[in-house]
Amino acid sequence: MLVWLCIIPLAFINGALRDGFIEPLIGEKYAGHLSVAILCFLIFIVSFIFIPKLGNGTIKTYTIIGVLWLFSTIIFETILGLLMGISINEIIQAYNIKAGNSWIVVVLFTGIVPILVAKIKRIV
Repeated sequence: MLVWLCIIPLAFINGALRDGFIEPLIGEKYAGHLSVAILCFLIFIVSFIFIPKLGNGTIKTYTIIGVLWLFSTIIFETILGLLMGISINEIIQAYNIKAGNSWIVVVLFTGIVPILVAKIKRIV
């Protein structure tokens, strides 16, 4: 979970860059998609650096880590959103890819990246 915690500040920085710099340049729709790609890249880099430090394991080990990260991300985002006064409907809407929202890509990527990195680094 310590590796996952390293991702949180990167997500906040990414969001601030999206809102303050990228969105005014290319618009909300494209800024959101670019921000998702940037955050997935940052999650991959953090995982690539730190996952090997967890040592050799099994696919099951890294699957459990991925599931923990996925649900931790959903819980964190939901609680943070509610604390910020965002309605549960708005929070759920962020996961609606049909509405043009791509946040679900980050959540799913967060869930698979431990396995992906473990395979790339040959520690499974």
